[in-house]
Amino acid sequence: MSDSLLNSCETVFVVGCGLMGAGIAQVTAQAGLGVVIYDRTEADLERGKRQITKGISKKNEADQQAILNRITFTTNMNDGKDGDLVIEAVPERLEIKKEVFKQLDSLMKPEAILASNTSSLSIAAIGSVTKRPEKIVGLHFFSPVPVMTLLEIVRGIKTDDTTIKFAEAFAEKIDKKTIVAQDYPGFTVNRVLVPMLNEAAFLVMEGNSPEDIDRGMMLGTNQPIGPLKLADMVGIDVLFHTLVSLYEGFNDSKYRPCPLLRRMVEANQLGKKSGKGFYNYS
Repeated sequence: MSDSLLNSCETVFVVGCGLMGAGIAQVTAQAGLGVVIYDRTEADLERGKRQITKGISKKNEADQQAILNRITFTTNMNDGKDGDLVIEAVPERLEIKKEVFKQLDSLMKPEAILASNTSSLSIAAIGSVTKRPEKIVGLHFFSPVPVMTLLEIVRGIKTDDTTIKFAEAFAEKIDKKTIVAQDYPGFTVNRVLVPMLNEAAFLVMEGNSPEDIDRGMMLGTNQPIGPLKLADMVGIDVLFHTLVSLYEGFNDSKYRPCPLLRRMVEANQLGKKSGKGFYNYS
């Protein structure tokens, strides 16, 4: 796929400057595209900027400055209204995402493509609040965004071929490999991965140590990282809400979230980002 579809794309608007949003902004700016990244507070933006600065620290000084110069940090959504592509990276709750997409639909120009970084929620449901469902697509990045190769493109029931082709061209521009997934809970990767992480949490709840579980999976199945260490990197809250989406979407008990995960979320024991998950990072 050539970059021809991106010739008219000058600015990408990223909504959310957390772990995922900052990573998306970094790889997009590194690819030479302009980025406007929005979050609600200056503190949120400053954390994201520190993450990006750290992520590009091994580049020479001139390249670092060029990348940062392509990124505009803002607490005003109107600053992103001229973007050709919007990538939403807000918390994994359908009601939150639908509210954001409703705002974006009225704010952005009619030809702009609106993408969600959701890891499991329905693209059709997210797009239902807009007047452009054919231009709604899932762009599911994996964490950490600058390191992970895959970009999972999710086709909603009304997403048209032009939007999918644009998404594929954008992925190539930012040096990601793609698969196209259909719009069912968990899509492709999380449909397979998340039940494994959930089962590992059940093993902890039953008294097994996280270290033994991870060591067993790494040595026994040649995984580069154990499932519980991975869960901590993903975020226990993200894992829990993805399981809820799978459980409700398929109405199947095999996706029932481990009760331990709910307790960890309630205790703000969210993994690496909070300092403690299955492991202690403080």
